Amino acid sequence: MKFMLGTKGRMTQIFDEDGSAHAATVVMAGPLTVTQVKENEKDGYSAAQVGFDAMKGSRVKKPQAGKPFRYFREFPLEAGSSQLAASSSIDASIFAPGDIVAVSAISKGKGFQGVVKHHGFHGGPRSHGQKNKERAPGSIGGGGRAGGRVIKGMRMAGRMGGDRVTVKNLKVLQVDQSSNTLVISGAIPGRPGTLVEIRGR
Repeated sequence: MKFMLGTKGRMTQIFDEDGSAHAATVVMAGPLTVTQVKENEKDGYSAAQVGFDAMKGSRVKKPQAGKPFRYFREFPLEAGSSQLAASSSIDASIFAPGDIVAVSAISKGKGFQGVVKHHGFHGGPRSHGQKNKERAPGSIGGGGRAGGRVIKGMRMAGRMGGDRVTVKNLKVLQVDQSSNTLVISGAIPGRPGTLVEIRGR
């Protein structure tokens, strides 16, 4: 399985050979350093732990001593795949144009929002004496429903965004190994600078 960590950059347009324009996102991908390899015999599962975004050793917390990276992630290794060695490096060249990937990141936080923006409610009617209730949520239960309590899962106002979102079936359009840059079709979650996880087949 192919995998990579990176930071989201700007969006752009890419023109293919037919002259069609495709919206795309630039991702500063890697390089990654393998910090630990988990093995079935010892750890009960097979995975590679990688570090991304090197930082000063003086800023590393004691439990991470000797691993001066800002981010750590684990990616599973398939049975029978070539095993990675600790301290080896992984760069953007593991992907090629045309690869299909899934991208995960934390979406933009939008603060406390009402039901119209949060859940897509249409709001109340704009006529027949309705006043100051156009964006109200309406009834949330009460005496005749669920024993006089609000049932679990009721869609109400609340904090929106800041969730882990995965977008699947995106295509790698360009790979620049010299600058460790990937150009991926479509939009991916998060603001510019957000940590993104890229997983290929």
